[in-house]
Amino acid sequence: MQHVILGAGPAGVIAAETIRKHAPGDTIVLIGDEPEAPYSRMAIPYLLIGNVGESGTHLRHAADHYTRLRIDLRRGRAVRLDTKARQVVLDDGGSVGYDRLLIATGSSPATPPIPGIAGAGVHSCWTLADARAIQSLAGPGARVVQMGAGFIGCIIMEALASRGVKLSVVEMGDRMVPRMMGPAAGGMIKRWCEAKGVAVHTGARVDAIERDASPVMKVKLSTGAVLEADLVISATGVKPNIGFLEHSEVKCLLGVLTDEHLETSVKGVYAAGDCAEAFDKVSGKTIVSAIQPNAAEQARVAALNMVGRTTALKGVTQINVLDTLGLISASFGQWDGVPGGQSVELVDTKANRALSLQFGGDRLVGCNAVGWTEHVGVMRGLVEGGVSLGEWKDKLLHDPTLLMEAYLARAQAQHVHAHLK
Repeated sequence: MQHVILGAGPAGVIAAETIRKHAPGDTIVLIGDEPEAPYSRMAIPYLLIGNVGESGTHLRHAADHYTRLRIDLRRGRAVRLDTKARQVVLDDGGSVGYDRLLIATGSSPATPPIPGIAGAGVHSCWTLADARAIQSLAGPGARVVQMGAGFIGCIIMEALASRGVKLSVVEMGDRMVPRMMGPAAGGMIKRWCEAKGVAVHTGARVDAIERDASPVMKVKLSTGAVLEADLVISATGVKPNIGFLEHSEVKCLLGVLTDEHLETSVKGVYAAGDCAEAFDKVSGKTIVSAIQPNAAEQARVAALNMVGRTTALKGVTQINVLDTLGLISASFGQWDGVPGGQSVELVDTKANRALSLQFGGDRLVGCNAVGWTEHVGVMRGLVEGGVSLGEWKDKLLHDPTLLMEAYLARAQAQHVHAHLK
């Protein structure tokens, strides 16, 4: 049997390795669209900080890793999928046939249509090629304007700040990380960054990037402000790489729609990682959750099903833990609440601590936390476990800091009850 995997990121590599473990005689073709050895995009900020070299971003470090596992690693990009002929057409005009196909094509930066954004000095922070360009421009004292203060943007910001640049961040939302944090938490992160010397422009967008004879760019904001920049970073979100599926029979919504086995609407075709839309048991909806732990687990489950070992995905993890210039924040589940739900928020501005809990019935369905690092594991356990809180819900509404006590009282009791059945 021939397995073809599109995408040589974490999902593609883990799927290939899982298939090889359980199907030693099958053929595996792993296709990536970059000239590099398979690497982790999440390691790029550590490369910019200087904690690792380029080889440190590689997913596997042994030079013969893929040949030893008889994984045929090829370079190419899918441009069309012919599900009737069971073939993937590549950008070089060639095609590859498959018995089982995994779509793990990941995502790409969503570049806004801003005049001047395609010119010199503007980069995403997405590929190793981007990292090399940023390293050459982001020296000490360089004026850097970063568009976007979401999750990825804050990670990039940390790397840029470590390089000693003069940094300005522009965010369209009314606070930092607006798709992960509520107003109190997002506002607290903004104030923290400003205290660290970062100029933060929220409620603003970049309208144009202008150049004259000087290499210095003028970044014009919707607020009327004009920022001078030696480097502009675009970190305005990502979108799944699913364009090549447009005329195929594979159903897509925001991403490639999958069932609990990560199989798509076409039998024998699977999807995993940032391009996949999988079922989230907390919200009861299908979502694209582009974080590496999800990519890894989806790849494992998809690969097992591809070799005939029926396995169901337990759910999508909605979790983000972020270090923003030393301030730790976390977001779990439906952090912005559910219709008819109750909530409680505790804010200590002086201590840079905030805690917000969202309830649906007597269960914790989501939460935000800034500075509450000791509760991260407990929050995840309560949200993902769907733990019935009983009388502890009212106790938490009165004092949200009792999360550990609630977890020990209810989650462990639920675990014991399940074993006694």
